[in-house]
Amino acid sequence: MEYKIGEQSRCGVIGYGSWATAIVSLLAKNGNEVRWHIRNKDVYDGLVTEGRNRKYLNETVFDRNTIKPSMDINEVVADSDIIVMAAPSAYLKDFLEPLTVPLKDKFIVSAIKGIIPGDYKTAVEYLHDRYDLTYRQIGIMSGPSHAEEVSRGKASYLAIVCTDQENARSIGRRISTDFLMLNYSSDLYGVEYAAILKNIYALAVGIATGLGYGDNFLAMLISCCAKEMTRFLRESYPAERDTMNAEYLGDLLVTCYSTYSRNRRLGLLIGHGCTVKSALNEMTMIAEGYFAADCIRHINSRHKVNMPIADMVYDVLYRNASARLSMKELTGKIITP
Repeated sequence: MEYKIGEQSRCGVIGYGSWATAIVSLLAKNGNEVRWHIRNKDVYDGLVTEGRNRKYLNETVFDRNTIKPSMDINEVVADSDIIVMAAPSAYLKDFLEPLTVPLKDKFIVSAIKGIIPGDYKTAVEYLHDRYDLTYRQIGIMSGPSHAEEVSRGKASYLAIVCTDQENARSIGRRISTDFLMLNYSSDLYGVEYAAILKNIYALAVGIATGLGYGDNFLAMLISCCAKEMTRFLRESYPAERDTMNAEYLGDLLVTCYSTYSRNRRLGLLIGHGCTVKSALNEMTMIAEGYFAADCIRHINSRHKVNMPIADMVYDVLYRNASARLSMKELTGKIITP
């Protein structure tokens, strides 16, 4: 069944973190009235009274005439035609649990870069299966675009991924700005899995950095991460794709190098000697790579792709393996042809 986004379609956003806040800002700046589901009472109150998210990106000020925050997810979904899912993957099921309004007549855009823990599915796969949606009514918003820079109007890049390119461009028009470069793709599988894998690889880079490895080694490690990601995508779901494009390689690079990267920070803490538990407790935001490492390990048990870097991260996070010894052993595995 075809699904076409209408020009008058109304937008709603689920989630209240930094990326959700940046997305609402993009939509609002383009003249869209945005319905916004907020579970946190303090964040909701701040948006209603001050026009700002007190918890995330609080320097971003909204025109209160352009946003309609609500603590009732059913109100937001019922009043929207396009729903942007921007909650952390670990909490997506919790966010959607109160939902009784059907999604069958909505277009869903996933801005989530993670896997649903326990279900071993991506956000797109989970939404497709749980809510009986076709892949024609699900899109992805991905790419090397940290929320902190998007919210400040710094030059950024996003890929809009839909099976129907007219729908992709319709979504693109709703977030288009002079500082945001947009690309369009139909590779739902590849772009989503690349966005998940790069979080695992940023953990590996953070661990190496924390252990004292230098730029020479990190350049080699990230190169090998790119090769491993390409290998997984090619062997698990062959398709016409160029993983040198920014929605694959660019997203990997920014997550591995940026000081905004929460996954790199988690790895850095572990490399500095923190236990996994204490490092997770230090984090103020969700590091999607922690859950992704377990899920990708489970998913790859079917595909059996050679993934020594992802395996190393899993062993450190879930098997109490020594970060220092694991990184040393990894070096011998990844430099071989």
